[in-house]
Amino acid sequence: MAVQIAVIDDWQDVAREVVDWSVLESIGEVTFVHDYPADNTTMAERLARFEVICVMRERTRFDADLLERLPKLKLLVTGGMRNAALDIAAATKLGIKVSGTDSYKHAAPELTWALIMAATRNLVNEANSLRAGKWQQGLGGDLHGKTLAILGLGSIGQKVAKFGQAFGMRVIAWSENLTTERAEQAGVTYVSKQQLFEQADVLSVHLVLSERSRGLVDAQALGWMKPTALLVNTARGPIVDEAALIKALQKQHIAGAVLDVFDEEPLPPMHPFRTLENVLATPHVGYVSRKNYEQFFSQMIEDIQAWSAGKSIRPLN
Repeated sequence: MAVQIAVIDDWQDVAREVVDWSVLESIGEVTFVHDYPADNTTMAERLARFEVICVMRERTRFDADLLERLPKLKLLVTGGMRNAALDIAAATKLGIKVSGTDSYKHAAPELTWALIMAATRNLVNEANSLRAGKWQQGLGGDLHGKTLAILGLGSIGQKVAKFGQAFGMRVIAWSENLTTERAEQAGVTYVSKQQLFEQADVLSVHLVLSERSRGLVDAQALGWMKPTALLVNTARGPIVDEAALIKALQKQHIAGAVLDVFDEEPLPPMHPFRTLENVLATPHVGYVSRKNYEQFFSQMIEDIQAWSAGKSIRPLN
């Protein structure tokens, strides 16, 4: 009997076109689902018949309750090797295998820099005004000679730092694990947390979400920032205290925010980030690039083929 395979979280309805899923025909039948996440009762009804489910990072939440409602589920495959939306311990207890994929490492840094450039030069407003028949609405800002502050100098943070250096920016960095030596290896100046926020003209967040990093950018940290500074978060929403950021933006304690990630995704329809004039927001598209999706989905297929053969590659449990 054919294995029932679901590819969910396909919000753009592109998964079927990115790679050749027909190679799985000898194993089972692939169904593509591009609905948004819902409550566990709805999700359990939607996914009840599937033995294999392919998910995207941090979209649908598979907690213990949902996993227990899916008795047919044998394999969960996620894009990336880390997915905070999956209760891997519960999956393990229920005998559900979990596998991951590698990631294309350039998508998120490129999106981060595109957003920094767009916000600095006021590109969205200028482009929209031109479409409306107008011409030159304001002055763009500048990056050369300014200070780029990197919160979290991992692989993505280092790539963004290089972009800043190429644009003639002074680059500083801090995280709880960062050392002066590691910062110097990346050509970056190590500073304290308070100095990072105080000196930043552009502060870009590139930490992994953990209990230690959750809410790290709080009211105090935002209060250290210049009124001309720009906060950029393309990492994970909960790293920034959302209520504190909204207040800082409403009172114009900082110049603006560039956001690709949020506490709740999709972002609720009436959320202030949709209407604040000093916010440039995108719908978590940092990793939504053709090359990244090609890598995610092709390796999901490899994971399924290995599982079907009784093997395990890129296991997460």
